[in-house]
Amino acid sequence: MKLRPTLFLVGALLLGCRPPARAQQAPSPYTTRFAVEAPITAGLLGLSAAGLLLVQHKRTATEADLAALDRANIPAIDRFSAGRFSNRAQVVSDGFCYGTLALVPALLAFQPNVHGRYGQVAGLYLETMSSTAALFTLTVGTVYRYRPYLYGPEGGELRHGPVATDAFFGGHTAHTATATFFAAQVFHDFNPGSPAQPYVWGVAAAVPAVVAFYRIRAGKHFLTDNLVGYAVGATVGVMVPRLHRNDTVFDPALVPPQRFRDSAVGVGVGAAAGLVALHFYKKLHGTGVSMVPMQGLNLNGYAYGGVRFARAL
Repeated sequence: MKLRPTLFLVGALLLGCRPPARAQQAPSPYTTRFAVEAPITAGLLGLSAAGLLLVQHKRTATEADLAALDRANIPAIDRFSAGRFSNRAQVVSDGFCYGTLALVPALLAFQPNVHGRYGQVAGLYLETMSSTAALFTLTVGTVYRYRPYLYGPEGGELRHGPVATDAFFGGHTAHTATATFFAAQVFHDFNPGSPAQPYVWGVAAAVPAVVAFYRIRAGKHFLTDNLVGYAVGATVGVMVPRLHRNDTVFDPALVPPQRFRDSAVGVGVGAAAGLVALHFYKKLHGTGVSMVPMQGLNLNGYAYGGVRFARAL
């Protein structure tokens, strides 16, 4: 899983998370408080950043380590994927994963019953994705498991570096499952009794399964890595909105009419911000420049915080 692009895509939702004026609030099946959710989300993003630092400082595998890898030491359930490698499958899995992360908030913005409380739902989406990001980065930052392609001759420069030991657990699968199951749960709560619910849940279950299939084809993860990622993502995607449900009966008839232009503008701004952030990241990634969060006190005693850019010479 490419970690920082995921955080950038999730972070772009901050543009739509202003709490609406109480007098204009549409009905919602959820109860949230900005004073509570914002610190929780900020803390989760902080844990994700800590996990990124752990990943960057993982011990890299030596040639001797790679030469000692033996398929016989892999659990039988995972052995079939050892040695697989496919750039095309990786591109497909990236497209499904990152496309889903961006598409879910866009689709929810155009869902009539959600539209009036889109700020609240976007905030919950950010909190939900941050939960999975924190679990994922902290896990891959501390757990060493060689990727399947290392058991074969391919991989090139990917055979070295900290990402080579990031097989557990499947980040693409986990983040995709989080997004799709979150969307299904929100649709379920805002559209009680809708005949479309079985189809929505079916799509929510199928998309991360497709991502998992291509991650195995790409040689990035074993089957068990994806099974754990799927379980983590689906659980977080369902539980976070459910934990915020209130006791009132949601009546879709009370929802005000949707304003299409507002939805289009919001989605456009969020998508543009996400594309700019991804473009910026890719340019940095290709030049060897790294970003490290930093904070401290200046000479006048004022606190500061930001990001330090560094490049190895």
